[in-house]
Amino acid sequence: MMGELTGFKVLMIALAFFGVVIGVNVIMAWQAVATFPGIEVRNSYEASQEFDAHKAAQDALGWTVEARYAGKVLEIEMTGPDGAPAEVASMVALVGWATSTRDDVTPEFTRNGAVYATPLDLPDGNWNIRLKAVAGNGAEFTRRIPLLISNGQG
Repeated sequence: MMGELTGFKVLMIALAFFGVVIGVNVIMAWQAVATFPGIEVRNSYEASQEFDAHKAAQDALGWTVEARYAGKVLEIEMTGPDGAPAEVASMVALVGWATSTRDDVTPEFTRNGAVYATPLDLPDGNWNIRLKAVAGNGAEFTRRIPLLISNGQG
């Protein structure tokens, strides 16, 4: 049988309760900040000065990009305004979780017409493809393509 419930015991119970709550919140906040990259560009002012020209050059290309994932193969299809394969001089894609850089990969793609494909084992989840391509005329083309994979398909 417990003894008498005194003011000191109530204070210790309250401090223990709030200590646990605050401790868990601090740990969760620390983990959130430590695992999220958070940086899109190093200097937002410089990026803003080039944004309109960069966007106009991309829009002038008229490219359409689609990503698919099935059978442990990631495919990125890039077509021009006429539906034919886009005139791509070079292409690189960083594939990673939407909220962490821990599992980021930059796979090697093989091209077959408008489709770039690579074998890749991606578990179910919310993925981002950060695509950077250069057109035959030297214009840069960048896209962030969200890819939700569920039951091994995306």
